[in-house]
Amino acid sequence: MTTIQRVRMTRQDYTRLHQELAALRSRRSIENPDSSADFDADPIERGRARQGRIREIEDVLTNSVVNENTFDPVAEPGMVLTVRYDDTGAAETFLLGRSGAKGADVKVYSMLSPMGGAIAGARPGDQRIYSIPGGTRRLVTLLKAVPYEMHAAKSIRPRPVRWHQR
Repeated sequence: MTTIQRVRMTRQDYTRLHQELAALRSRRSIENPDSSADFDADPIERGRARQGRIREIEDVLTNSVVNENTFDPVAEPGMVLTVRYDDTGAAETFLLGRSGAKGADVKVYSMLSPMGGAIAGARPGDQRIYSIPGGTRRLVTLLKAVPYEMHAAKSIRPRPVRWHQR
């Protein structure tokens, strides 16, 4: 039995990915002035990269759920949380642990960690106190909670694909 992982995303992200897909399919170049590294790449490699990106976007769009309010912003396993350490003002973003989180593009805190146990159940704006080694206690404020899938979809950025038309 196969389980389909749905990707939650905003209408803006969905539209952006559709536009990128259309550009790739029509063979228009996607300009990125910061990246000229691929400019002299072999045409075959550019074509493979383009086809790979098309497949990647198609997979994301096929499994996408577009709705701004498809989740409850509560700190629970599978959510990417942004917290502010109130004593320093520093912010940190991490995935609240879940099994199979290997390869996540963010740091992962287990539910059994001091931070994970303290922040679980919080909503944006809630403050929690947790203990760190040595008995020190820290106050944190939950700033944002989004499903990992939504976080991952937002981190998919257009990649430059350049080719020469002859």
